[in-house]
Amino acid sequence: MSALRQRKSSKGKEAPVTPELHPQPPNCCTQHSDRIWHGDWSWGSIVWTSVGWSVSVCLGLLCCIYVATLHENDLWFSNIKEVEREISFRTECGLYYSYYKQMLQAPSISEGLSELIHDNLTESKRTINLLQRMNIYQEVFLSVLYRLLPIKSYLEPVYFYIYTVFSLQAVYVMALYLTAWLLSGSWMAGVLTGVWYILNRIDTTRVEFTISLRENWSLPFFALQVASITCFLRPQLSALQQKVMVWLMYVTTFCFCLTWQFNQFILLVQALIIYTLDCTDFLTTQQVTTLYLVQVCGLLSVWLLQFCNAMILGSLVLSFIVSALFIRHFQSGLKTGGFVLRVGKLFFHTAMVLLLTFSINYLAKKALQLKSDEHIFKFIKSKLGLEVTRDFDAGLYLCEEAFGVLPLDTLERLSGTLLLYPYALTLLLLMGVFTVTAVHNLSSPKGALGEESRRAFRPDLAYNLLHTVFFGLLAFSTMRMKYIWTGHMCAVAAFGVCGTEIWTLIFNTLRCNSKFLLRLVTYAVPLVMMGWLYYKFWPKLMQEVSELREFYDPDTVELMTWISSKTPRRAVFAGSMQLLAGIKLCTGRVLTNHPHYEDKDLRERTRQSSSHVGQCGATGGTGEQPM
Repeated sequence: MSALRQRKSSKGKEAPVTPELHPQPPNCCTQHSDRIWHGDWSWGSIVWTSVGWSVSVCLGLLCCIYVATLHENDLWFSNIKEVEREISFRTECGLYYSYYKQMLQAPSISEGLSELIHDNLTESKRTINLLQRMNIYQEVFLSVLYRLLPIKSYLEPVYFYIYTVFSLQAVYVMALYLTAWLLSGSWMAGVLTGVWYILNRIDTTRVEFTISLRENWSLPFFALQVASITCFLRPQLSALQQKVMVWLMYVTTFCFCLTWQFNQFILLVQALIIYTLDCTDFLTTQQVTTLYLVQVCGLLSVWLLQFCNAMILGSLVLSFIVSALFIRHFQSGLKTGGFVLRVGKLFFHTAMVLLLTFSINYLAKKALQLKSDEHIFKFIKSKLGLEVTRDFDAGLYLCEEAFGVLPLDTLERLSGTLLLYPYALTLLLLMGVFTVTAVHNLSSPKGALGEESRRAFRPDLAYNLLHTVFFGLLAFSTMRMKYIWTGHMCAVAAFGVCGTEIWTLIFNTLRCNSKFLLRLVTYAVPLVMMGWLYYKFWPKLMQEVSELREFYDPDTVELMTWISSKTPRRAVFAGSMQLLAGIKLCTGRVLTNHPHYEDKDLRERTRQSSSHVGQCGATGGTGEQPM
C-alpha cells in the first residue's frame, strides 16, 4: 500500500528425593532484594533495591526512545503531511485510530461517546455500538485525557497517541525486568532481560510500524499480570502483601482484557496452566481458586463495560473455570491414594472437566445465539487438520503468513543474541526437575510432604515454567502469537543465567559446588554476556537509528484527497479491508466492511466483497486483521 524511500542523512522407598529448586546460598543482589520482602528495611537493602528499580526505569525509557526513534526515522513522521501520517496507520490500526480522531472532533465528550455508541459510518445500513463490538476504550480514554489536559498548544493529538503506545513499551520492559528479578532474586537478571528484549526487537515487538494494534496496548498489562502472579506465588508473603497482589492481578487482568478482543483465548491458556499446576499439586487450593476468580472478575468487569458483550459470556475460558471449580468441589478424594490411582483419577477428572466445559459453552452459545467467534474455531480446526474445509473465513487466515507456523529463521535470530542457548538449557533442566517433582507429588498421600515439595520447586517458578512452555507451543503453531512468548522467554533465560538454581543443579551434577564458585558465576557470566552483546550489537544499533527514510505513497494520498473533495459525505465504499480502514480514517466515509472481524454479518459482507475483488491478498491486507 505504501513505500519507503531512502532519505539522506546528515550524520554518519523412602519418599523419592526430588532435586531442590529453592534458593541456594545467595549473592548480595539476592540478599538485599529479598530482605525488603521479609520486612528488613535496612539502608543497604533500600539503596540496593532502589538502584534496581532505577535501572528498570532507565531500560524501559531506553526501549521507548528506541522504538520512537525508529518510527520517526522510518517515516520522517514529523515532516510529512497529516494525510500521510494517517495512511501510515496500516490496516486495522487506521480503523482504531479513526475513533480517537472522531472523539477529538466531536463537539463534546458526551456527543463523541454517543456517536460511538450509535455508529452508522463503520458499517453501511447498520447502526452498531462500537464500545460493545470493539476494544477501543483506550482510544476513548486518551481522547478524553487529551481534551482535559492543557497540552494542546505544544503536543499534537497524533503524538499524544503514539507516545502513549511507545510509553507502554517501557512498562512492558519493566514488567519483564520485575519478573526476572522476582524469579532470580537479582536485578541483574532484569537488566539482561531488558537488553535481550531490545536486541531481539524484530521478534519481541512490532510496535514501531503497527502502533494501534491491540496487542501493543494489551501485552504490557499482560506482562504486569504475570509479574503480579509471580509475586503472589512467592513464599512467606504477609497477608497484606497477598491482598495487594490480588488487587494488582485483578487490575492488570482487567486492563489486558479491555484492550484486546483476543483476551479470552490467552486467558484460556493461562487457566490451563493453573489447572496443570493444581493437578500436580504445585499450588494450594486457595491459590488456585484466587487465580481463577481474578480471571473471572476481570472478564466480567469488561463484560459490563462492553454493554454485556455476549462473546465474553460465551467464551471457553469462563466455561472451563466454572467446570474446573465445580468438578473439583465434588471430588474431595482426588488427591488421595498411590501414584497409579491418582493418575487414573486425574485422567477421569480432566475428562469430566472438559466434557462439562464444552457442554456449558455449547448451551451458553445456544442461549445467547452467539456466532461471533465461530471463525476462530474454523481456523483452529483447519490448522490442526481436524476438518478439511474450503471455508472462506478459515482460508482468509490460512493464506496469511502471520497465521502460519513459526519460521525457523526466528530461532536463528534468537540464537544470534545468545538468548536461545541459556533459554533452552534452563527450560530443559527445569522441565526435568518439574517432572520429577510432579511424580513425587502424585506419589505422596494427600498432605504428606506437600509443603516440602512446594519449597523444593517454588510455585512462582513452576508457573513461569509452564507459562513459557504453553505459550511457546502457541507461538510455534501460529507465528503472530510469538510476541506473547518471546518477551517472557527473555525473563526465563535471564533467570537461568543470573539465578542460583540452575547453576546449583549444574555444579551438583559436576560435584564442584561451592558458595564462592556460585557467587562468581552469577556475577561473571551475565557481565561477560552483556559485554559481548554490547561489543557486537551497539554499532549495529547506532547504524539502525541513523538510517533515515521517508514515507512515500503519492497514489494513496491522491486517492484519499480525491475521495475527500470529490465524493459526497455519505458516500459508501467497498473494497479490501486494508484500504477501507484508511478511507475511514482519512475521509470519514461510510464503509461496507472493515478489518475487525468478530461479527458474523460482517464476515458475510467481506466474503461477498472479496468475490468481486477476486483476490485473497487484497482482502487479507497485511496480516494485521482479522483478529
